[in-house]
Amino acid sequence: MHSNRFPAPVSRLGAGIVMAVAATGLAFIVHALLPPIPAMTAAVALGLLAANIPGTAAWAAGRARPGLDFAGKHHMRAGIVLLGLKVSVVDVLDLGWFALVLIAAVVLLSFAGTYGLARLVKLPREGALLIATGFSICGASAIGAMAAVRRIKHQDTVLPVALVTLCGTLAIGVLPLLMHPLGLSPEQFGAWTGASVHDVGQVVATAQTAGPVALALAVVVKLTRVVLLAPIVAGAGLAQRWSMRRKSRNGTEANDDGGKFPPIVPLFVLGFIAMVAVRSVGWLGPGVLDAAGGLQDILLASALFGLGSAVRVRTLLHTGGRAALVALGSWFLIAILGLGAVFLMIR
Repeated sequence: MHSNRFPAPVSRLGAGIVMAVAATGLAFIVHALLPPIPAMTAAVALGLLAANIPGTAAWAAGRARPGLDFAGKHHMRAGIVLLGLKVSVVDVLDLGWFALVLIAAVVLLSFAGTYGLARLVKLPREGALLIATGFSICGASAIGAMAAVRRIKHQDTVLPVALVTLCGTLAIGVLPLLMHPLGLSPEQFGAWTGASVHDVGQVVATAQTAGPVALALAVVVKLTRVVLLAPIVAGAGLAQRWSMRRKSRNGTEANDDGGKFPPIVPLFVLGFIAMVAVRSVGWLGPGVLDAAGGLQDILLASALFGLGSAVRVRTLLHTGGRAALVALGSWFLIAILGLGAVFLMIR
């Protein structure tokens, strides 16, 4: 009996993972042929196509679904761990305390503003939290971390991830066009990009249009925002525990896990912190860091394909209008806040 039942789920998991890996390779080919299109954006777009083209939709919704869900969840978490290897505390501290305070203010104000806007248009509380986290910190990676600590269903992360990825791609095309009209120096443009664009890859694609000086500063500013992932997720975890305890005292159902409290910081976020420490002490050489960065890109692209493959365009058009409005509002808000911070940082 067991020998007949065991291979089936393994086979179904493998089918989805193979599909995600193949799509990831195609996404990188698209990026190589069309450099302005980030591989992450291509991965989401391919996922959307897979979910809505008749020839592949049934496959993505059926046999491949378990593996695609596995990629969307676990590849994302592994990618978040490896993201820590891009962050050096030494580089962050070199910005100076005034710059660090300004960057933290941009993150917190954009988080609060996005969450408030989402609730104003009556988005669900958890959806508002995911959009605010993704837009203010580091895109899809931050959404995955917040969803884990708040125990938000995997399918509820799909729309926020798609929106933050597409809006980050919008920044790649729009921000460089504004550099000269706004009178920004390469340093100012780099800092603005790092302070306001969502995903690390999108920051690189945007800032490199202004040269190596802009790119170097953009990456450091962006990774300073990434550092804030751990404390904000920890704060959300503490809030979740407090809410569960309050429900328990009131005699209401605390959660769906038999009253078990979620971790304040998920294990993979602790892994992210550990990788930040490893990078900061300089234990790994450039070759290892480059290889880890390449693996992280592959993991995140396959995760984004898995998430994108769960989106049905008909459902998106029916339920995503208000979320898209919030996403555009958040995109504009963080751009304005980031620009103001840059003018205070670099005169």
